[in-house]
Amino acid sequence: MSDIHGRFVWYELISPDREASKRFYGDVMGWGAEDTQMPGMVYTMFNIDGTPVAGLMDLPEPNARPGWTGYVAVDDVDGTVEQVKRLGGSVHVPPTDIADVGRFSIVADPQGAVLALFTSLHPERDQPAAPGAPARVGWHELAAVDWEKAFAFYSELFGWQKAEGIDMGEMGIYQLFSAGGQPIGGMFNKPPTVPAPAWLFYVNIGDIDAAIERVKAGGGQILNGPMQVPGGDWIVQSIDPQGAMFALVGKRG
Repeated sequence: MSDIHGRFVWYELISPDREASKRFYGDVMGWGAEDTQMPGMVYTMFNIDGTPVAGLMDLPEPNARPGWTGYVAVDDVDGTVEQVKRLGGSVHVPPTDIADVGRFSIVADPQGAVLALFTSLHPERDQPAAPGAPARVGWHELAAVDWEKAFAFYSELFGWQKAEGIDMGEMGIYQLFSAGGQPIGGMFNKPPTVPAPAWLFYVNIGDIDAAIERVKAGGGQILNGPMQVPGGDWIVQSIDPQGAMFALVGKRG
């Protein structure tokens, strides 16, 4: 098993307006954007100083919902897809090759939360971001119907381990999980206001208050926060002007 198996290595946004999304995330995150012509489509690479950090593409069909998808590295996409099905998950996009990039599949866990599986042809290039890296995703959060069942699924699929559990009172336990001994995210039982199980990705942003103002200036909305979390960081959960949810984590004062 490779040392990046079970680690998030890529993030992709589907949007009804690529140009507007390029402007918004460029202003909020400081990301550059470069378009690449692919068969039948244009794919935009968000980057920091030329280093790719995420992708952007048009909605694949008119009734698709805007949103972010995280890609998890696996040693064998096809074998992992079979394991997803055996564990009660579903397959949205079957294993598919991307020329000179790798092989991927989009799946959902048994509760319906979507993510992608990815095997890179260039694993030395497609590595997880360092913890705390500026303008990179630094935390991965799952709002589940039943986080304990969700954890059992992902633990068997990716080898994730339980880390600290945080008691949130009426909201229950926020269970941290780790990959290769490093905490990379948390999961909890979603409140009734969250319509469906989903993954949410937190970008390291520096000054959280300045970032909030950039979100608002760009036409985005702050749904929750700023809220302080254990360790002293502050978070906000947001929605971009096209309707995709994202989150930020940073410092205050």
